[in-house]
Amino acid sequence: MIATAFEYETPSSVDEAVARLSELGDRGRVLAGGHSLIPLMKLRLAQPEVLVDIGRLGELRAVREDGDRLAIGALVTHAQLAADATVDRHCRVLAETAAVIGDPQVRNRGTIGGALAHADPAADYPATVLALEAEVVAQGPGGRRTIPVAEFFSGLFSTALAPDELLVELRVPRLGPGSGGAYLKRPNKASHYAVVGVAAVARLAGGRIERLRVGVTGAGAQPVRATAVEQALEGESPSAAAIARAAESAAAGIDCLSDVHGSAEYRAAMTRVYARRAIQAAIGRAGSPSL
Repeated sequence: MIATAFEYETPSSVDEAVARLSELGDRGRVLAGGHSLIPLMKLRLAQPEVLVDIGRLGELRAVREDGDRLAIGALVTHAQLAADATVDRHCRVLAETAAVIGDPQVRNRGTIGGALAHADPAADYPATVLALEAEVVAQGPGGRRTIPVAEFFSGLFSTALAPDELLVELRVPRLGPGSGGAYLKRPNKASHYAVVGVAAVARLAGGRIERLRVGVTGAGAQPVRATAVEQALEGESPSAAAIARAAESAAAGIDCLSDVHGSAEYRAAMTRVYARRAIQAAIGRAGSPSL
């Protein structure tokens, strides 16, 4: 299908883009990489009167170190993130997540900010940023605010962003010695979206799991933390048996989706399987010799 007619604007700064979005209200939409919005417009599920294209704002394309965190601009593409040496050195699980998104065309055009703001329930990044306990920086007419990612995803294709706010940056921790992360998914064969995807980030100390965070995407209407799994393993000695027992709780509290790609029962089962695998991989990368 063909999208309805719209006006097209290219602001020269983030401030200008935010001001214009505030003026337009429901009549305007942000265009970044376009891999989510353009298909919706072609199907006429989205019919904005004005597109505000932020794709030329170079200030949103940088990756930089900022204390104990990495600051990643909203317009950093999946391909750029997957190949970035700083991200690979300090937060490899995020680079590996970017590398399995879609296909080369999607990875070279799609952006991390656009993907997070779109909040597709089958997207890959949400599981990983939840496990990393990342932060989202949003800018609106009143300035910037930082949103813990645990408070960012609010429902199906819904986030904590206000209508006149722009996601400008993602902040993720630098994983130090004794820490490791992994993201694994059961991909849809056609789109490569996650039928189920699980990310785990672990830190070991004294031969025990000092800290564990597990994020799940694809299983339900929004990404969630598998807190029951985390609580079962924190403070424990890492072993395949302990991880397998804890992973049985990975789908607890998730109202699993059922569609042509998999029943609710299938998604729950795959959540348990991929939780076990991701946790084992993360703990192995954190330095456990037994995994």
